[in-house]
Amino acid sequence: MSELTSIKSESCSICQGTGWDVAAAGGARRCHCALDSRGVRLLEKAGVPKRYESCDLNNYDGRHCESQGKAKMVATKFVEDFPVIDVGLLFLGPCGVGKTHLAVGIIKVLMLEKGIPCLFYDFRELIREIQNSYNPTAQTSEMKILTPVLESPVLVLDELVAAKPTHWVTDTITYVINRRYNDKRITIFTSNFLDNPAERGDETLTDRVGIRLRSRLYEMCHDVIISADDFRKKVRWKSAKFALE
Repeated sequence: MSELTSIKSESCSICQGTGWDVAAAGGARRCHCALDSRGVRLLEKAGVPKRYESCDLNNYDGRHCESQGKAKMVATKFVEDFPVIDVGLLFLGPCGVGKTHLAVGIIKVLMLEKGIPCLFYDFRELIREIQNSYNPTAQTSEMKILTPVLESPVLVLDELVAAKPTHWVTDTITYVINRRYNDKRITIFTSNFLDNPAERGDETLTDRVGIRLRSRLYEMCHDVIISADDFRKKVRWKSAKFALE
């Protein structure tokens, strides 16, 4: 049994398995065990990759870098305030600084503690699935793929415009973003493309998505910039050093 599905099978001592906590005053409210079960089901359906299943806000280490510490505080405040918020988040930074970790941590809290349906998609995987739906032998359609992406109360779109931004890719992501913006649905993005890249000549986020779409992202998200060294590179270097010693 996986970590996500390991729920207690015995009856709850509070609700006796009914899912309702009957208050002394004669009222009733959803029992915590029902919320826990709902959260687990939501998490199983959210599409979080196995690599990130163990990520949460508690185990994100922001102690050694100021921007990572601030990013963790923003993420924590976001889940505390939800659903009384009107914009999402755009995590910007180089590879390996924990952008996806924070995004997953946010939706795990929303699903497990607040019962909010969320969806995770890697941008490249979304584009690939849509393209494959055009195959005559495909068992799905473009709208069948896009409907949950458009309608999920909270969407994480990881690695925004990591795929080469052809006209079709740009049109597709513009449709998704504008539709969610107009429907006032919360979206959390991550991207390796900065507005002011460290290396001269590197592509900016505006270069990848265009001026109009970058303006839309400003409207629908708070930018959270993380400037830190690549954590994964550090881990690999330490592992290699240990092996040589």
